[in-house]
Amino acid sequence: MNPETGAAGHLPPASRVAVAGASGLIGTALVRSLRADGHEVVRLVRREPRARDEARWDPEARHVDTAALAGCAAVVNLAGAGVASRRWTDAYRATIRRSRVLGTTTLAEAVAALDEPPRVFVNGSAVGFYGETGDRVVDESAPPGEGFLPSVCVEWEAAAAPAQDAGVRTVFARTGLVVARGGGAWGPLFPLFKAGLGGRMGNGRQYWSFISLHDEVAALRHLLDTPSLSGPVNLTAPTPATNREVTAVMGRVLHRPTVFTVPSPALRLALGGVASDVLGSTRAVPSRLLESGFTFAFPEVEDAVRAALR
Repeated sequence: MNPETGAAGHLPPASRVAVAGASGLIGTALVRSLRADGHEVVRLVRREPRARDEARWDPEARHVDTAALAGCAAVVNLAGAGVASRRWTDAYRATIRRSRVLGTTTLAEAVAALDEPPRVFVNGSAVGFYGETGDRVVDESAPPGEGFLPSVCVEWEAAAAPAQDAGVRTVFARTGLVVARGGGAWGPLFPLFKAGLGGRMGNGRQYWSFISLHDEVAALRHLLDTPSLSGPVNLTAPTPATNREVTAVMGRVLHRPTVFTVPSPALRLALGGVASDVLGSTRAVPSRLLESGFTFAFPEVEDAVRAALR
């Protein structure tokens, strides 16, 4: 096992794995983990390739260099426009949707057309699929919620149909809020709390379905290595925490006061659509991961926060 980048894999030795979204927070960590265990990684990029391990793809044009996918034991798609990096104007909502649906369609069609398709296609998704759940616990058996994010997730997962129809084991990694300093929705919280400006958001009772970056990568590796897993799998820690609990943990771990409270209207004005991530309540649990034998290294939010600081 590589303690920094995830669990040791059970793909055949020196397998070839294609990764889209390899430059993102999760993708970078996954590529590092795979390479640490001796696998060959092909990074799919939208620009002209500049390195021997890169291959070109263009989701908008529905094109991917299929030669780069030949011989791959697995294809992982983590690509998509960031949901926490910009305000959600109508135009950016369209970008969020198109980047996920077109990217997945492009890869799924390419995978299905290969003479020797990969063993598994792992496609990104999100616990946003469930929408607002309040205090209600949901797992993979729950139906989609209502609103923008659930509708995107439904289309996102449906776009993988060509790979599924071709008989490729297809897994939807419904990821929660990844606890990491280097990016994602949680990244900006660390400097905010370090400056003593962190505090409860809204009423603080909303549940955040989180996962440490370490466990996220280990879980993706588990999806690659576990033939019994297909369809949706929640990549979240087994103990969702309320924003009030997260606030207390961040203050305690960083040794800073958490006296500020950001009112809901102010958050909605400042963040636009992204406010649904921090004000909405999604209490998702990883039933299928746990049933398949996966063990979390950092199951509690304080564990995950401390791991992110190491």
